[in-house]
Amino acid sequence: MKAAILTMPIARIRQFFGESEGRQGRARRFLQDTVNIVNTVTFLAIAVLALAPPAAARDSLGVFETWGAFRDPGVPRCYAIARSQRRGGQIGYATIGIWPRAKVRGQVHFRLSRAVGPGTRIDLRIGSQAIALVGSGSDAWAPDQRGDAAVIAAMRSAERMTVRVRVPGRQGGSFADNYRLAGAATAMDAALVGCAGG
Repeated sequence: MKAAILTMPIARIRQFFGESEGRQGRARRFLQDTVNIVNTVTFLAIAVLALAPPAAARDSLGVFETWGAFRDPGVPRCYAIARSQRRGGQIGYATIGIWPRAKVRGQVHFRLSRAVGPGTRIDLRIGSQAIALVGSGSDAWAPDQRGDAAVIAAMRSAERMTVRVRVPGRQGGSFADNYRLAGAATAMDAALVGCAGG
């Protein structure tokens, strides 16, 4: 019984290809059909990639220590960005954005490493300065333009900043996203210059 099961696939292959002169013809046709399918799939994949608009069309304005600066010409907007120091696989991001058409310069935004609910306290500590942030979900901002200006001024002269999140009523719900500020001032200046012309 076992021998019959083991030999069954070989028997089917022999039946498919046959033992006669037609075996090479069927094998050649099988191989050609396979090549045709692979070629068609490859062509379609290349066509889709060639015709699709770029998903993230950004121009690099430079990388400065732990910060980068980019220009997104489609919007247009420029921004300085850094990721938080890795802690358990979760990463946050800090950005300072400029939108020339909207006349927005130096908007501070944090993408938190974890989502938070309503009533969560979010504080930013830069050097000896503490600034309350507002936020929901995974996002936090300075409360207004004055707060943005205070954060940016403090970032220019400090070495580190920390976003502390305190989740009410949940043990272990608090966390911190830590950022090194080496290169932050240069990245912010590059973003500002990158969008100076609009």
